[in-house]
Amino acid sequence: MNKTPSAAAIPTETLPSGQSLSRMAFQELSRRPLVWIMLVVLVVLALMAIFPEWFTSADPRKCQLLSARRAPSGKAWFGNDIQGCDIYARTIYGTRASLVVAILAALGSTLIGGIVGLIAGYKGGAIDAVLSRMTDIVMGLPTLLGAIVILSVLGNNDGNGMLRLALVLSMLGWATEARLMRASVLQVKEAEYIRAARVAGASEIWIALRHIVPNAITPLLVMATLSLGGYVGTEATLSYLGLGLQPPIISWGTAISDAQPYTGVAPHMLIFPSLFLVVTVLVFVLLGEAVRRAFDPRSR
Repeated sequence: MNKTPSAAAIPTETLPSGQSLSRMAFQELSRRPLVWIMLVVLVVLALMAIFPEWFTSADPRKCQLLSARRAPSGKAWFGNDIQGCDIYARTIYGTRASLVVAILAALGSTLIGGIVGLIAGYKGGAIDAVLSRMTDIVMGLPTLLGAIVILSVLGNNDGNGMLRLALVLSMLGWATEARLMRASVLQVKEAEYIRAARVAGASEIWIALRHIVPNAITPLLVMATLSLGGYVGTEATLSYLGLGLQPPIISWGTAISDAQPYTGVAPHMLIFPSLFLVVTVLVFVLLGEAVRRAFDPRSR
């Protein structure tokens, strides 16, 4: 895993006068055409998730058995699935569930990992040792395998499917964020302005929230961006296995699962949801890598 140094960890001589690391990073990102292309794709995906009716007038749940497995045509651009539902409409509406799970999981793991890393790095001593061992244990658990075990026990077939799946992924995925945050806090808390704040009589909570978190959080945000693509893929995998999202929720994973037995006679049922999934994961990965490089002066 590539660790990105925080703003406080970078020697000041590497930064031009009057410019912060964040400003330099955003300037670097704005000069890359690929970043703008990725952002446009993400905006389109976000609009699909929020306003799917803008992209299709078809009802994704309106199915006609007479149209089952019908090939793509002018009436149904992506064809019809085994129940005669419009695959294009279901692919568009499936964007919402896939992105919501990924965003909630990324936010949850970032929040948990950030808090654990902040406490471990700032307090040190026995607290740091205990939290670090907890982090090591969670780090040793494969996220996908752990999610399969947990969801097999809890089930995921009620109305809270998206929230439950995001919570499980967050509980299994925060260890990397905790390590990053701890390393950043250990660097930042030795800075002169932190010592000055203590001498001035500032409380420990004020120092942590006002001075340490803003200067140590950059690697965490980069990691959150990188993790989004992984969570999209994990949700699709779990839904494909029948342990993630379940009908009536529409997602790309459930569409791929439904298409699997018919790949020989109706390959279009598999191609289009898979294409949307691959493009989304690729966009998040490329954008996350671009953000990581922009915030890491050593990679320039």
